[in-house]
Amino acid sequence: MKFTELGIRLTIEQMLNQNGIHEPTIIQERAIPEIIAKKDVIAKAQTGTGKTLAFLLPIIETVDLEARHIQSLIVTPTRELALQITAELQKFADNIEGLTVLAVYGGQDVERQMKKLERGISVVVATPGRLLDHTRRGTIDLSQVDKLVLDEADQMLHIGFLPEVEEIIEHLPHERQTLLFSATMPDQVKQLSKRFMQSPVTISVKSEGVTVKEIRQVVIETTDRAKQATLFKMIDEERPFLAIVFCRTKRRVSKLHDALKSAGYNVDELHGDLSQAKRERVMKSFRDAAIQVLVATDVAARGLDVEGVTHVFNYDIPEDTESYIHRIGRTGRAGEHGLAVTFVAAKDEDELMEIENGIQLKLERRRIEGIKVNEATEAPRKPKRFQGNNARQDYNKRHGIESKGTKKESGRKRGGEGRGPQDSTASTRISSSKGKSNRRSR
Repeated sequence: MKFTELGIRLTIEQMLNQNGIHEPTIIQERAIPEIIAKKDVIAKAQTGTGKTLAFLLPIIETVDLEARHIQSLIVTPTRELALQITAELQKFADNIEGLTVLAVYGGQDVERQMKKLERGISVVVATPGRLLDHTRRGTIDLSQVDKLVLDEADQMLHIGFLPEVEEIIEHLPHERQTLLFSATMPDQVKQLSKRFMQSPVTISVKSEGVTVKEIRQVVIETTDRAKQATLFKMIDEERPFLAIVFCRTKRRVSKLHDALKSAGYNVDELHGDLSQAKRERVMKSFRDAAIQVLVATDVAARGLDVEGVTHVFNYDIPEDTESYIHRIGRTGRAGEHGLAVTFVAAKDEDELMEIENGIQLKLERRRIEGIKVNEATEAPRKPKRFQGNNARQDYNKRHGIESKGTKKESGRKRGGEGRGPQDSTASTRISSSKGKSNRRSR
């Protein structure tokens, strides 16, 4: 099926083709016609299913390029997700005269945002806190918004944004189209939809992210005391191209980051206490493969879609099945192979059983023998790690994965041909000048 068959005009489809996207995903096939028909839509879909373009394409298709007021408002739980959606929209705005986009989020200069708003913006992508800051200042007018998108609605409510969402909706016209996209449908989300949506069409797309053959899922049995040394040994053995290590709290993220850095790993951290400038620098370094290991909290990493992540390590076991699904979905994307490793101590067995029941899969178990608490700092010198694009080829060779064609020269942006990204992802960039070994030579 082509996008034009869904009601998207040919010029937009051609832009998609130029970015390597040639066919709509299931969520796009089902949601786009309903949204263009101006119906309220509840879409249950995981990140990675193409859900972002499912609401962006109808917004672009129906925008009034002559109008100067805000026509569409997209609300997201995190700044990173707001930036990703804005970057995806900007690809189209660069080629469509009159389509203007603005990301509104904390940690950015308010005065600068105000000046852009004065010039007239078609689509605003915002986090709740900064958006309400503007409404209270009277610097943003939402009275003519005709499309409201609540993206990652479950996560937005989970981290306590329900009062903010309700206040935002009070500033919108009663007659509007509301689109709710969520990975899960907890009671809070259902109640929100009943209160603020008019006869919504419900679309549910089962995520293939949990059972796809590209992701191998393994449980490592350990103890809390030996967990850190076990992680170090796993990283040494696997030598991931890019890896995300998940911890439950900001404090644990910082503590583990410091330990990894002290041991010589090429690592950085991502959590809510970082300034926006720092968060953006960390994500750019990770996308550029200037760092190989990113230690993060669930909330900070929500919606992140970085091509090339080969490993996910659940240093702390996820709180529930949905968190597990979200975490492991950061790897095995775009047809690549991935490994998801969950570290489990005796106290974690009940939560592990709940996750296995939720995904209807008994996970492979391993125990790393001979681990000593201080082993990580006494490990022998490791083989030299390849850098840049050669690192990916080395990883594929060591893991028996057939390379998918020749990449462009190291250090340059990789084009869209053949990748077919379907969600709000910018092209991943690989840096050959900064790709360093996981461990320093000793």
